[in-house]
Amino acid sequence: MCFHQTPPIGISSSDLSSLTYISYIGCGVSVFFLGIALFMFFCIRKAKASNGTHILLHLLMALFMLNVTFLTNEWIANLKSDIGCKIMAAIMHYAMLSSFSWFAVEAFHLCLQMTKYAAMSVPHYKLKLCIAGWVPPAIVVLAIFILGRYGELIISADGGTESRMCWIVDSTTHYVVNIGYYTLVFLFTFTVFVVMLRWLCYFRSSKVTGSGAKQSGTRSGDVVTIMGLCCTLGIAWSFAFFSHGPLRTPSFYIFSILNSLQGLFLFIYYYNTSKLIGDADTSSSSTSTTTTTTSKLGFHSPYENYGN
Repeated sequence: MCFHQTPPIGISSSDLSSLTYISYIGCGVSVFFLGIALFMFFCIRKAKASNGTHILLHLLMALFMLNVTFLTNEWIANLKSDIGCKIMAAIMHYAMLSSFSWFAVEAFHLCLQMTKYAAMSVPHYKLKLCIAGWVPPAIVVLAIFILGRYGELIISADGGTESRMCWIVDSTTHYVVNIGYYTLVFLFTFTVFVVMLRWLCYFRSSKVTGSGAKQSGTRSGDVVTIMGLCCTLGIAWSFAFFSHGPLRTPSFYIFSILNSLQGLFLFIYYYNTSKLIGDADTSSSSTSTTTTTTSKLGFHSPYENYGN
């Protein structure tokens, strides 16, 4: 998405216009592919979905809601309805905080994959993760709504061009809640990302000495895995930290392109992992040990079922 968390002060009118078009096009593409992914889950693969796939589903739902509210935000702001704008701002803020929460839940789930049987000892595993992913953002948004921190925000460029949106009108609230919360999430998810990359390197190096018959698709599989980890852990959102000084404008473009198309990237990842899970479900018991080891490390398919 366009860097809509805070007004992009210090960019030209042409950059603001370009970022807006990039964001709308990217979000439209993401809504389309997220919709397909959700359709695939509810109508095709729901019966065979694992715990990890259900977790990914919630992330897809949060991002779908975030993209839809972003696409309709400016239209609501132009209606000049104070209460309507506040409600829109609250819904979009809730979708964004929920997305952050599900990034953290995904990281937690990946951590448990390296101790696979730990998840089996957690009663009501999916229910507890759902509460962690959806409830805290709702509490935060409700508190901000009661305090009256939502409303119409005017984004101004250097050339005098203005754009209206429904968002948080208090900059202190924005930095404490949004930037502060994502910083905590990023520290956790990036740590998990680095650990998973180290496991990936170790797994590939140790496999060189073994059978080399299935190495032809390794590189492409690794690319999909790394891309999927970046998307499911929300690593691309960290480009917001570079929106200062000479890196401000480039970071806006990188942030807008990567995050507005996050739905497309997640669809590609979900489609590939769904195929792998389907293959694993129909494989013979003689390959169960190899499949278990691979899924435990979380390289090709981090969404194998390992408990209810």
